Amino acid sequence: MLELDISPEGVATLTLNRPEVHNAFNSELVNALIMQLDALTENPKIRALLLTSNGKHFSSGADLNWMQEMATHTPFQNHKEAQTLAELLHKLDVFPHPTIAAINGAAFGGAIGLICCCDIAVANPESKFCLSEVKLGLIPATIGPYVIRAMGVRQSRRYFLTAEIIKSQHAVQLSLIHEINEDPIQAAKDLIHNLLFNGPNALAQAKKVIALCEQHPLDKELRRTTSQMIAEIRVSKEGQEGVQAFFDNRSPSWHDEHQDS
Repeated sequence: MLELDISPEGVATLTLNRPEVHNAFNSELVNALIMQLDALTENPKIRALLLTSNGKHFSSGADLNWMQEMATHTPFQNHKEAQTLAELLHKLDVFPHPTIAAINGAAFGGAIGLICCCDIAVANPESKFCLSEVKLGLIPATIGPYVIRAMGVRQSRRYFLTAEIIKSQHAVQLSLIHEINEDPIQAAKDLIHNLLFNGPNALAQAKKVIALCEQHPLDKELRRTTSQMIAEIRVSKEGQEGVQAFFDNRSPSWHDEHQDS
């Protein structure tokens, strides 16, 4: 259902593994993803996360058999299941290390939410995307905040309502994905290889800056907070090592560790 691999360099790969149903996610897969994200967040050896899938398609979204079953449950049970999916998206969105989605084939419905929660997304030229919920009489509610953040309100007003197929080339223009590559997994690995040469704490703090600036107006408080962040990282062990390595015309320690691994 979900495969985990951790490389010697600290790259965790989570692979959706329900190819018989196009990697549709149900309660078990959602909970498995939450469990692994929690464990990886606490693992000090992790440097990056790659999210991908086995089979022809990245994910068809929510498993319709699961959705049909949930229709027989109480409103409370449905709300609880929806909250669990929201928890998954949030945990992926705030994962402390760089995250990359490598997408093959189709990504429909809730799968687009997973993609938009990753820092970087790479898809192959044949990939197709669709916010298909309204075709089923449903709405892209739980994934909505992340998708709207990625593609903007104006584009969301179209594609939430039309449920049109979005091809890879257009998905780049809509900011659903960053890059098209014939081999998205290899492209993602190349990106991660480059990321690992950057300061591990700097990467985590850079993600915090992005989240902070997204959530707050550019006011005195934001200026104060971001100034404090750069002041603290300048005197941190990693910050001092990086600057000193530059003046010494050598690689910083984490760079050497990555090369040796």
